[in-house]
Amino acid sequence: MVTERSVAAATQNQALAALLFLYRHVLGIDLPWLGGVVRSKQPQRLPTVLTREEVRAVLAHLEGEIGLIGSLLYGSGLRLLEALRLRVQDVDFARSQIMVRNGKGAKDRATMLPSSLAGPLQAHLARVRERHAVAVAQGYGGVELPDALARKYPRAHLDWSWQYVFPARNPSVDPRTGVRRRPHVLPRQVQLHMQNAVRRAHLGKPASCHTFRHCFATHLLESGADIRTVQELLGHSDVKTTMIYTHVLQRGASGSISPLDAR
Repeated sequence: MVTERSVAAATQNQALAALLFLYRHVLGIDLPWLGGVVRSKQPQRLPTVLTREEVRAVLAHLEGEIGLIGSLLYGSGLRLLEALRLRVQDVDFARSQIMVRNGKGAKDRATMLPSSLAGPLQAHLARVRERHAVAVAQGYGGVELPDALARKYPRAHLDWSWQYVFPARNPSVDPRTGVRRRPHVLPRQVQLHMQNAVRRAHLGKPASCHTFRHCFATHLLESGADIRTVQELLGHSDVKTTMIYTHVLQRGASGSISPLDAR
C-alpha cells in the first residue's frame, strides 16, 4: 500500500488495525510479528489560516442561520459539531460565555461569546422558541438527551433549556427509539454552504469550517492573547498543540526578515 499504491499514512494504519483485529479477535490466531510492523507516520501539516479580511469575505457569503453558525465558529473557536450540539442552556448572555459540553476527549470547557453576536443570537433563539412551541403542540418537540437523563426526567426532552440552538427545520424519527423528534442541523448542510462561500469569496486557498477555528486561535495570538488562555479556549490538553498557531505571528519564518528586505 505504501510502496506501490502511495496511500496516505492513515489508510495504511487503518488497514493494519483491521488485520490485527481479524487475526486476534475473529480467527483467534496470534501473529507476534504482525504487531511489530512499523506504522507510517502522520505528516506534520501547518493549518491554513485566513487573514481577517478573508474571514470577513467568507462570512459575507454566509447568510441567516448558517451565517450565525459560521460566525460562532470563528468568534468562539468552536468545532462544527460543538456548535451544532449547543443547547439553549449552554449560552450565557450575562457572562458572554459559551459552555461546550462533552467536547473532543469528552471534556467540557468554557469559551467566549462575541458581544457582536449576542443580539443576533438572541433574535435567533426567539424564533427557535416559537417553532419549538409549535413542535410541542404537534407532538414532535422533544430532543435527544445525553446519557440516561431521559429515564430520570421523562419530561426534560420538552424543556426549552435542553433544546438545540440550531435545530433542523424538519423532525426525524430516531432509529434507535422510533421517536419523532427535532435533531440539530446536519454538519453536511453547513459544509456545503461553507464550500460555496469560499468559492464565491475567491480566496485562492482551501478553507473549511475547521479553518475558522484555526483563524480564531491565530488572530487571538496576534492580538496579544496569552497562549495558555488560547489553549483553554480551544480545549487543548497540551500547550504544544496550541503552539502550532504561532507560525504566522510574525513576518517570515520564525519572525526573521528576509535578506532581500534588509537593505
